[in-house]
Amino acid sequence: MSFQVTGLGLDKMKLDSPQSFLDQEEVEEADEQQLLELEAWRTYMERRTVLREFLTADLSPHLLKRHHARLELLKKCSYYIEILPKHLALGDQNPLMLPTTMFQFIDPWKFQRMKKVGMAQTKIQLLLLGDLLEQLDRGRAELDALLESPDPQPFLVGWGGVERRLADLSAVMDNFLTMMVPGRLHMKHRLVSDISATKIPHIRLMLSTKMPVMFDRKESVAHEDWVSLRWLVTIQPGAPEQFELCFMLLDPRTQQECTQCGIIPVAACTFDIHNLLPNRSYKFTVKRVESYTLVYEPWRDSLTLQTGPAPPEGPTPVGQASQACP
Repeated sequence: MSFQVTGLGLDKMKLDSPQSFLDQEEVEEADEQQLLELEAWRTYMERRTVLREFLTADLSPHLLKRHHARLELLKKCSYYIEILPKHLALGDQNPLMLPTTMFQFIDPWKFQRMKKVGMAQTKIQLLLLGDLLEQLDRGRAELDALLESPDPQPFLVGWGGVERRLADLSAVMDNFLTMMVPGRLHMKHRLVSDISATKIPHIRLMLSTKMPVMFDRKESVAHEDWVSLRWLVTIQPGAPEQFELCFMLLDPRTQQECTQCGIIPVAACTFDIHNLLPNRSYKFTVKRVESYTLVYEPWRDSLTLQTGPAPPEGPTPVGQASQACP
């Protein structure tokens, strides 16, 4: 059996023919293509690094978590109108007026109206902070998905849109940080009526913030028929504060048990309540005593404690049988 093998025809090809080598222009085009691909790769990696650094430094999960905690704290704060007195209109010899003294010049009706304005402004401020924080969360998720995507097009062709998104999120972060400062919650209004007095004080108002009052969960404990309560404020005030402590028996079973409740004014951060029922649950709340300048107080801390069981009764004396209920 014989096979016919077709040769390669090398004998018919001349090695010095132009067809045996790539054209010089094709070589240059291939080199340029390689350079373009290398440059595109470098650009792609550089822009990915820029995005990664932004997500790590300016929009990190730890930073957003901290901002969420700060916003939740602001939602629990109390907001007040603060009166900032200046010198009286005439002469520098007049001393600064105390806020308590200045109330005699303030129109009560106008002051109540400004308290409503302050409440509305505070609510809007908190809503805006929440909206800005949601924008930052969404932006973080979008950019993180872009960084994890294998598609290089957004980094090469659509990088301009990514840069605009980074700039927008930076502006949102700046607005958020600016609004977090309590001093930005300010308002101005003429509260002094046109009286015939020769000296009308200049009054400037702004909203101030007080940190929430919260129970100390570790130090607040219940005993058999009494509880020991402790609470604290994150930032201690300069002057002593007055508090209002409320307690209430949960699920009262008789009309007499319904009287197991009350409101107690306290001038300290600790108080003991006695004469409670054993083995029962009580709810306690604490807040500052409401002042004339209070504008908005959306939250107060509450705590539920259960008193201990009553001690067991002694053994039945010998000769006396216990009678069971029918």
